[in-house]
Amino acid sequence: MAIVNNLQIVECKVREYEKEYSRKENAVSLVAVSKKRPREAIELLYHQGHRHFGENYLQEALPKIQNLAELEVIWHFIGKIQANKTAEIAINFDWVQTLDRPKIAMRLNAQRPLHKEPLNILIQINSSGEDSKSGINIEELPALVKLVDSLPRLKLQGVMAMPAPHTNFDQQRMSFSKIMSVLQTFSYDLPVISFGTSGDFEAAIAEGSTMVRLGNAIFGPREA
Repeated sequence: MAIVNNLQIVECKVREYEKEYSRKENAVSLVAVSKKRPREAIELLYHQGHRHFGENYLQEALPKIQNLAELEVIWHFIGKIQANKTAEIAINFDWVQTLDRPKIAMRLNAQRPLHKEPLNILIQINSSGEDSKSGINIEELPALVKLVDSLPRLKLQGVMAMPAPHTNFDQQRMSFSKIMSVLQTFSYDLPVISFGTSGDFEAAIAEGSTMVRLGNAIFGPREA
């Protein structure tokens, strides 16, 4: 099927870009963004060996998670978090990539089941300063890192960012480079840097991303 072929092509491109930009082999992991995609497509890619899937909308994701509960899918929540939805996110997901305020951190920590491993957390940075995008200002990062580190049911893994979109490769690299330059001024270790989507993941890998989130490149364009 097309999506299986697309996944193989994307995986090959990721490894090629690692070599081209002098990254370590297998330095970059891939999250297949499965929002608006059927459960059957996720299951198909799972049986091809893929494990990490990202969902933006809780109400859409929950039936998929429940229907695929027998599979060892690793679920990433990559959408905006509403305070009244944190319990379901804490219970059902393995990663949250969009933590952007202390209140949400504390709720996720309190609601993460004790029988599960701590919830993997990425702090979302609003690197472009756009009002339409979620995320904290980079200056707020140290305080939120300190808080998450203090919460036992959360495990801080790194940061996520979605810079303003550009079609020009050099502009894409510049956007990612600015983020990396600021992150390198902080003393704490953030091993996961999640940026790069279907239209700019080469530039993201070139500038140091360790996790890319790809939807259309794998599943094809979504229906309107």
